[in-house]
Amino acid sequence: MKYDHVDRLLIQWEQQRPDLDSSSMGVIGRLCRVNKIIEQRLQHAFKEHGLSAIEFDILATLRRNNMPMTPTEMYQSVMLTSGAMSTRIEHMVQRGLIVRIANEEDRRSCKISLTPEGKALIDKAVESHLENQKNILESLTETQQEQLATLLRDWLLANESAN
Repeated sequence: MKYDHVDRLLIQWEQQRPDLDSSSMGVIGRLCRVNKIIEQRLQHAFKEHGLSAIEFDILATLRRNNMPMTPTEMYQSVMLTSGAMSTRIEHMVQRGLIVRIANEEDRRSCKISLTPEGKALIDKAVESHLENQKNILESLTETQQEQLATLLRDWLLANESAN
């Protein structure tokens, strides 16, 4: 049998503290390691398109919604602070990926929209992103992927509202 990094940790805990049930470490430890590996692979794919993960999220949010959005709507969607969102928006406006549209009803606010360049970039980046995700999951069968998605959905449904 092959052992992964987490197996080795569990064996060590079993040797040092056999009185503890460390089985939860098997799940949580693996999820943490999986997350690190996936984040690295996603970051690499985003960089190929000249984007950070946050910039990808902003462009993808605008593309999915297919309509201008306020910075507040966007930062709630991508989980950034309003200050961080303002900085990212300014940078992306300067790059020509998005534009600010004045709000005719409230001069203090604006909406953000994709430029044609931003739309073309996110369309290419999403295609690469999906291919990258398929490659990340290729070691699992389609059935295993569906099972994993169901298990993770169940866990999220039970825990997302708790935070």
